[in-house]
Parts: sequence; structure tokens; C-alpha cells
Amino acid sequence: MIQFLLNQELRSEHALDPNLTVLNYLREHVGKPGTKEGCASGDCGACTVVVGELDTDADGRERVRYRSLNSCLTFVSSLHGKQLISVEDLKHNGQLHSVQQAMVDYHGSQCGFCTPGFVMSLFALQKNSEQPDAHKAHEALAGNLCRCTGYRPILAAADQACCGKQPDQFDAREAETIARLKAIAPTETGELNSGDKRCLVPLTVADLADLYDAYPQARLLAGGTDLALEVTQFHRTLPVMIYVGNVAELKRIERFDDRLEIGAATPLSDCYEALQAEYPDFGELLQRFASLQIRNQGTLGGNIGNASPIGDSPPLLIALGAQIVLCKGQVRRTLALEDYFIDYRVTARQESEFIEKIVVPRATVEQAFRAYKVSKRLDDDISAVCAAFNLRIENGVVQDARIAFGGMAATPKRAKHCEAVLIGAPWINSTVERACIALAEDFTPLSDFRASKEYRLLSARNLLRKYFIELQTPHIETRVTAYV
Repeated sequence: MIQFLLNQELRSEHALDPNLTVLNYLREHVGKPGTKEGCASGDCGACTVVVGELDTDADGRERVRYRSLNSCLTFVSSLHGKQLISVEDLKHNGQLHSVQQAMVDYHGSQCGFCTPGFVMSLFALQKNSEQPDAHKAHEALAGNLCRCTGYRPILAAADQACCGKQPDQFDAREAETIARLKAIAPTETGELNSGDKRCLVPLTVADLADLYDAYPQARLLAGGTDLALEVTQFHRTLPVMIYVGNVAELKRIERFDDRLEIGAATPLSDCYEALQAEYPDFGELLQRFASLQIRNQGTLGGNIGNASPIGDSPPLLIALGAQIVLCKGQVRRTLALEDYFIDYRVTARQESEFIEKIVVPRATVEQAFRAYKVSKRLDDDISAVCAAFNLRIENGVVQDARIAFGGMAATPKRAKHCEAVLIGAPWINSTVERACIALAEDFTPLSDFRASKEYRLLSARNLLRKYFIELQTPHIETRVTAYV
């Protein structure tokens, strides 16, 4: 059985189909059709809902943390121990919520199909913002698409909703909500079981290891932003899943003198602060990683584990010399991330083995790390080419080089011929040009609808040139730039 709050209503579910999304649960099982399906792939934001979780702030005070999510990519099992809020829950005592009223006041809706999603993104923004901020508003709404209204009135509504915000019914009920979430906090493995399909929800790494050993055919579910597409887009059935999002050990970020250890199930939005503090370019790239809704669900371990050749984080992590800790039963092994990827969607992971954490070396003053993402859109788009450069230069000579690309091969991959040209050579234009030529020995990219092979190779070379220019004249840096 799993338990969660539907606004303030306790829901206990056991026999639901584990392949059921939160979107369809709301619309078909509890009669809340305000949440809309626009794309069923996490691109349009019409299905946005907000999930509340118990959290502790910097002062040690218990609170409810609200996150916007794409309900079309969220399986019901992931709600275990949480609070689900949909657009119907905002109106209170016959009065529109302040974010709804702001959309009315600034004429932020025409056909209205996308409006519930915008309202829920604005609600999460209001809950997580102390004062209006244009950047935060753009970030919060980048995952919501509108085809008819235009974004100026919606952004104006965001400004009103967050400026001088007044307490609402959720603030008034916070203590009650905290108490109710504590009362339903999971204490043992949960399960959804419809007879022929099941999803197990362990609470510890040890339980996860035992379950995965018992069900090696199970699909591991973390954020589900990739896995859910098999159900919503390809109409496949997932007979057995193991949801890892309630394993607290997999959601920790620990800082040591020489490294960060990031649990594999840590949402990307939680990784931002730690990675940005060490590597500003990593932080900037994470802000361009899909939408905020996706970053609130998607995990660093999932972005590695799905072994996509165009995943944004692996090239950066490879360039930084990151490692992963893999767990199988009671046995753990540490593997350099670059050795994890074998071929297209093929990895070194063994049966019943899972990624437990990612180990990222901390920054040193000798490093010159930069990352760049080339995509057709600035926000919410997949890379055509993603590049990461990490050089150590002393007295004008390259002492060490780690260069990695995504989108250039069947796996995220180091440019070892390029590195060999650079190491031991003076850091001058002629060296860089020889290294650019060597990239053709490292990569034979493919053409697809995102970019041609010629464009990809030229982009990779130009990004190396850009890196060189930025290190020579750091005041002109334009990191993580999109090229259209």
C-alpha cells in the first residue's frame, strides 16, 4: 500500500496499476480534470502539478517544500508519503488564489488549455520566492508553453503574484500538513500491485539491493522523466518497477575536502547549489537542462544511467574525472564514469547492480573548467553538441587535459587525440588549431534532425577555439551559450 495527501484528503492505494500516471489518476480516478494533457512527454507544462514534501530549512525549522512536476511523467507510486496539489485545490472559500487572480487581472489566458499548468508553476514560484525576480519567473515558466496568449501578461501576473504576497490557506494549514505528512511517513517498503504489474517502494539502500536482486528484471524508477515515456509515448507496459525516490541515502549530497558525493536519486534541482559553487559552468548548464519541472524530478544518477549519448551531465562529469559507486547486494565497486559507457545505451552495469552515488572531485585553483551546450532553443531543449573542457595550464604550457563531448558519438566520450596534441604543448593558437584537427580522429558524428555531422564537428572545433579565447580574455566569457 502507498499513502499520500490529495490536498488535505488522505488517500491509501494498493491495487492501482503502477503504470498509472498522476495525470490520469487525477482525471480518471478522482474526478479532477483541471490538469490537462498537452504532449504526454514533459515538454508543454499543461499537466503541471505541485508536490509537497517534508523538509528542514537552513535554520532547522520543519516546513513543507513545494515542487512543480509534470504529472504526465510522474507515476502514482512516487507520491508515497507526500502531498499532491492540483489546480482545483487553489480556490478557497469561493475566492481565487492570488496566482489565479493575477492571471485574471493581467489577461494571462485565452483558450485556457495551458492555464492550469501556468497557474501551478506560478503557485510553486510564489511558495519558493521571497520577492519578485524576473530571472526566477522565467526559470519557473520556461517549461510551460502557451500558443495563443503570449508571455508578457503571464510574466506580469508572475510579478504581481510574488510581489507582496499574502498568506494563503496552505500557509495557514502548514502545521497541520506537517503533522499529517509525519503521520504517513513510510516506515516499510510500500507497494502498488494490480495483479500482473507491481511497483515496490523501498526505504533503504539495503532493501533496494535485496529487491533488485530478487527482481533483476525490474525497471528502476527515480524521476521517471525518461522511463515514463515508454508508457506515455510508446504505449509499453512495465510489469515490475522499483521506485528509489524514497531511499534517503540516495538523495544525500556530502562534501569532503577533496570531493562531493551525490546520491544517485538526488533531483537535479537539488544538485545545482553544490555543483554551481564548485564549477559555475556546471551550474549554468543545469539551469538549461530541460525545464524546472523536469529538474525537480530528473536525477543525476538517472541522467547517467540511461546512457543517452546526448545527456547533458555525463560530458561535464567525465571532464572532471568523476567516478560512480555501483552497488549489487552488499558488494560495491567504484568505476571511472568514462568507463561506464560501453556503446549506444550499453553500460558496464551488471545484472541487479545500480548506481548508488556519483563522486565529483572538488575544484582546484589550477583547473580551467568550462562547459558549453549547443541547442536550437535556449531553454528546454536537447543538446546537438555538449562540450566540457578541463585543462591545467602552468607557465603557458598545458600540463593536463580532459576534454569530453556529448552528441558526437554513440556514448559521451573523451577526445583523447585532441588531448594528446594539447598535453605538453604551449597554450597558443597554433596548438589549438592542431587540436581542432585532431577532433576528426576522435569523432565521426552522425547526422540527425538536430544537426548534421558536418555541423557537429565544426561546432566541436569552434567550441575549443571559444574556450581558448575565453581563457585568454576572461572578461568576454559567455558560458554555456546556445548556437542557433
